[in-house]
Amino acid sequence: MARGRQRKIRYTPQDENPQLSLMPEHDFDFVKTAVERVKVAWTFHHHMNPDGKPMLMAYSGGKDSTCLFFVCKQAAEELGIPMEQMFHIQYNVTNVDPPELYRFIRDVMKKQYPFIEIHHPKKTMWKLIVEKHLPPHRKSRYCCSELKEAHSVKGGYTLTGVRRAESTRRSSRKGFEIRGQQKTDRVLLNDNGVDRRETEFCMQKNAYICNPIIDWSDEDVWHFIKGRNLPYCKLYDEGFKRLGCIGCPLASDKDRARDFERWPGFKKQYIRSFQKMLEWYRSNERERERERRATARHLAFNSLFRRAGCV
Repeated sequence: MARGRQRKIRYTPQDENPQLSLMPEHDFDFVKTAVERVKVAWTFHHHMNPDGKPMLMAYSGGKDSTCLFFVCKQAAEELGIPMEQMFHIQYNVTNVDPPELYRFIRDVMKKQYPFIEIHHPKKTMWKLIVEKHLPPHRKSRYCCSELKEAHSVKGGYTLTGVRRAESTRRSSRKGFEIRGQQKTDRVLLNDNGVDRRETEFCMQKNAYICNPIIDWSDEDVWHFIKGRNLPYCKLYDEGFKRLGCIGCPLASDKDRARDFERWPGFKKQYIRSFQKMLEWYRSNERERERERRATARHLAFNSLFRRAGCV
């Protein structure tokens, strides 16, 4: 006979995806821990901001953000503070979000919680591609810096729904850490960053980052959502495991192909933007050649001066 605690399987007949319905029972201690992290973050934040400035919640509409939202809601209720006073909840529109995800946030979450702020960027992804003169890729994700990283809170806490289970690089992270000025010290307002910790200090933006559900498993996430009958984007019922930007350079080739097959209009818009980018290269070829030659001359003179001991 197998030892250890027996696991009871919960099955909800109306669930079409077995992945979302076959969930073992939990004691929900992981929820209590996450709620306490939010309370601790609020304590420090309140000391730093006695004027009552709220903490920023980075909300993306995905499953992890849904858990973060309702964990924070429970923390606010236990502290007796209205949620809209304790948190500034912000969803940054990227213009390449799945339409079903955007509608879920606009038509479900915001209608029920009108204090959720939907922030539209000044420049769309399509305009950024043309202005940057290159498509977004793994080493140049300007789309994240322009569309997601630019709206962090300064002098206080930002809460995200990042979890260790989504990346092996997060597995060794500890809670309540202070981080130095490194390339990873960015405030990415979604759930897909890799080097994220339970509590981080961003020197460049002077912002503390708290990830309350850092140690939750996928099982914990779905048991929390299903067990409390929380709203979530129905793309998960179709087999999507993560919801991010359509055409994201960090996604696998298979996932990008699936996204473009599901939403062909976005693929066409990417192609149009790339064509405009190439038109700019063709129309500015002579100017770019002059810049390259001037740069080469400048480097050659600098090298000559260094060899002559002039610099």
